[in-house]
Amino acid sequence: MSSTKVKASQLWGKNKDDLKKQLVDLKTELAQLRTQKVAGGANSKLTKIHDLRKSIARVLTVINATQRSQLRIFYKNKKYLPLDLRPKKTRAMRRRLTKHEATLVSEKQKKRQMHFPQRKYAVKAEA
Repeated sequence: MSSTKVKASQLWGKNKDDLKKQLVDLKTELAQLRTQKVAGGANSKLTKIHDLRKSIARVLTVINATQRSQLRIFYKNKKYLPLDLRPKKTRAMRRRLTKHEATLVSEKQKKRQMHFPQRKYAVKAEA
Protein backbone atom coordinates (compact mmCIF):
# COMPACT_ATOMS: atom_id res chain seq x y z
CA MET A 1 0.00 0.00 0.00
CA SER A 2 1.27 3.44 -0.90
CA SER A 3 0.54 6.24 1.50
CA THR A 4 2.16 8.94 -0.66
CA LYS A 5 0.15 11.60 -2.43
CA VAL A 6 -0.96 10.73 -5.95
CA LYS A 7 0.04 13.28 -8.58
CA ALA A 8 -2.58 14.08 -11.22
CA SER A 9 0.10 14.39 -13.92
CA GLN A 10 0.97 10.71 -13.42
CA LEU A 11 -2.68 9.68 -13.63
CA TRP A 12 -3.41 11.21 -17.05
CA GLY A 13 -1.14 8.70 -18.78
CA LYS A 14 -2.81 5.62 -17.27
CA ASN A 15 -5.62 3.66 -18.86
CA LYS A 16 -9.05 3.04 -17.34
CA ASP A 17 -8.24 -0.39 -15.82
CA ASP A 18 -5.12 0.91 -14.05
CA LEU A 19 -7.09 3.85 -12.65
CA LYS A 20 -9.89 1.58 -11.39
CA LYS A 21 -7.33 -0.73 -9.76
CA GLN A 22 -5.59 2.21 -8.09
CA LEU A 23 -8.95 3.52 -6.88
CA VAL A 24 -9.79 0.18 -5.26
CA ASP A 25 -6.34 0.08 -3.60
CA LEU A 26 -6.75 3.60 -2.23
CA LYS A 27 -10.23 2.85 -0.90
CA THR A 28 -9.11 -0.32 0.88
CA GLU A 29 -6.18 1.55 2.41
CA LEU A 30 -8.55 4.29 3.57
CA ALA A 31 -10.84 1.71 5.18
CA GLN A 32 -7.88 0.18 7.04
CA LEU A 33 -6.73 3.58 8.30
CA ARG A 34 -10.23 4.39 9.52
CA THR A 35 -10.44 1.14 11.48
CA GLN A 36 -7.01 1.87 13.01
CA LYS A 37 -8.20 5.35 13.97
CA VAL A 38 -11.26 3.89 15.73
CA ALA A 39 -9.07 1.33 17.48
CA GLY A 40 -6.96 4.16 18.87
CA GLY A 41 -4.13 4.80 16.43
CA ALA A 42 -1.72 7.72 16.33
CA ASN A 43 -2.70 11.21 15.20
CA SER A 44 -0.42 10.84 12.17
CA LYS A 45 -3.17 8.62 10.74
CA LEU A 46 -5.41 11.68 10.40
CA THR A 47 -3.09 13.35 7.88
CA LYS A 48 -2.77 10.07 5.96
CA ILE A 49 -6.57 9.79 5.85
CA HIS A 50 -6.73 13.34 4.50
CA ASP A 51 -4.11 12.61 1.82
CA LEU A 52 -5.86 9.38 0.82
CA ARG A 53 -9.22 11.12 0.45
CA LYS A 54 -7.65 13.76 -1.78
CA SER A 55 -5.86 11.08 -3.83
CA ILE A 56 -9.15 9.22 -4.34
CA ALA A 57 -10.72 12.49 -5.51
CA ARG A 58 -7.87 13.02 -7.99
CA VAL A 59 -8.26 9.53 -9.44
CA LEU A 60 -12.04 9.96 -9.76
CA THR A 61 -11.54 13.36 -11.41
CA VAL A 62 -9.22 11.88 -14.03
CA ILE A 63 -11.60 8.96 -14.67
CA ASN A 64 -14.60 11.28 -15.10
CA ALA A 65 -12.71 13.77 -17.29
CA THR A 66 -11.44 11.07 -19.65
CA GLN A 67 -14.92 9.52 -19.82
CA ARG A 68 -16.47 12.89 -20.68
CA SER A 69 -13.87 13.59 -23.36
CA GLN A 70 -14.55 10.18 -24.94
CA LEU A 71 -18.30 10.92 -24.90
CA ARG A 72 -17.69 14.31 -26.54
CA ILE A 73 -15.79 12.54 -29.34
CA PHE A 74 -18.57 9.95 -29.71
CA TYR A 75 -21.37 12.55 -29.93
CA LYS A 76 -19.39 15.02 -32.07
CA ASN A 77 -21.42 14.83 -35.29
CA LYS A 78 -24.67 13.46 -33.87
CA LYS A 79 -27.94 15.40 -34.03
CA TYR A 80 -28.52 15.46 -30.27
CA LEU A 81 -26.07 15.87 -27.39
CA PRO A 82 -26.66 14.57 -23.84
CA LEU A 83 -27.79 17.30 -21.43
CA ASP A 84 -24.63 17.22 -19.32
CA LEU A 85 -22.45 17.77 -22.41
CA ARG A 86 -24.44 20.75 -23.70
CA PRO A 87 -23.30 24.30 -22.89
CA LYS A 88 -24.83 25.47 -19.61
CA LYS A 89 -25.46 29.19 -20.33
CA THR A 90 -28.62 30.45 -18.60
CA ARG A 91 -32.16 29.13 -18.79
CA ALA A 92 -33.34 32.16 -20.77
CA MET A 93 -30.45 31.87 -23.24
CA ARG A 94 -31.16 28.17 -23.79
CA ARG A 95 -34.82 28.90 -24.60
CA ARG A 96 -34.09 31.82 -26.91
CA LEU A 97 -34.75 31.47 -30.63
CA THR A 98 -31.79 30.35 -32.71
CA LYS A 99 -30.40 32.77 -35.31
CA HIS A 100 -32.07 30.74 -38.06
CA GLU A 101 -35.45 30.76 -36.31
CA ALA A 102 -35.24 34.51 -35.65
CA THR A 103 -34.59 35.34 -39.32
CA LEU A 104 -37.46 33.22 -40.69
CA VAL A 105 -40.28 35.22 -42.31
CA SER A 106 -43.77 33.75 -42.81
CA GLU A 107 -45.41 33.65 -46.23
CA LYS A 108 -48.00 36.25 -45.16
CA GLN A 109 -45.28 38.59 -43.90
CA LYS A 110 -43.33 38.21 -47.20
CA LYS A 111 -46.40 39.21 -49.19
CA ARG A 112 -47.08 42.18 -46.90
CA GLN A 113 -43.48 43.39 -47.28
CA MET A 114 -43.62 42.98 -51.06
CA HIS A 115 -46.93 44.82 -51.56
CA PHE A 116 -46.47 47.49 -48.89
CA PRO A 117 -42.76 48.27 -48.70
CA GLN A 118 -41.25 50.80 -46.31
CA ARG A 119 -41.88 54.26 -47.76
CA LYS A 120 -38.93 56.44 -48.65
CA TYR A 121 -39.19 60.13 -47.74
CA ALA A 122 -36.99 62.93 -49.00
CA VAL A 123 -36.76 65.20 -45.99
CA LYS A 124 -35.36 68.68 -46.49
CA ALA A 125 -32.82 69.48 -43.82
CA GLU A 126 -33.35 72.94 -42.36
CA ALA A 127 -30.37 74.95 -41.31
